[in-house]
Amino acid sequence: MTDLTKTTLSFHPLEPLRLPLVNRLYKAHYPAGKAKKDEIIWIGETVTSIAAAVRFQEYDDFQFMTGMLVVPQLRQQGLGLALLNACHSQLITKPCYCFAFSHLEPLYLKAQFSMIGDNQLPLPLAHRIARYRLGGKALTPMQYQAK
Repeated sequence: MTDLTKTTLSFHPLEPLRLPLVNRLYKAHYPAGKAKKDEIIWIGETVTSIAAAVRFQEYDDFQFMTGMLVVPQLRQQGLGLALLNACHSQLITKPCYCFAFSHLEPLYLKAQFSMIGDNQLPLPLAHRIARYRLGGKALTPMQYQAK
């Protein structure tokens, strides 16, 4: 298996004109994850296609990271961690939170996120995670803790 993170990938913020390309990626692999114009989006791409994406929703005092996606055929190769490491400059602009599915907690822990209690979330995110859980999603709140 080729380690794409060392050979053919570049990581950078998405240019706004390319938003439709990211939305095609989400539609194909993560239909609930539609990117919006007011979000900051980071991508990992090869010469020919976008291979990974993550979105940041900005609030006054914090940001929420959401929509982490690596195309299925490239998973388990370190691409998600490489993308998170590449967007470090975004992660440190404001306190950054995410909601992790249990199978992704190890990835976020490696990327310097820490598990936190619901009571440590900003109020809008505390309300959001409560809604998601009512809908049956088992999520763990996490916060970026750069070391």
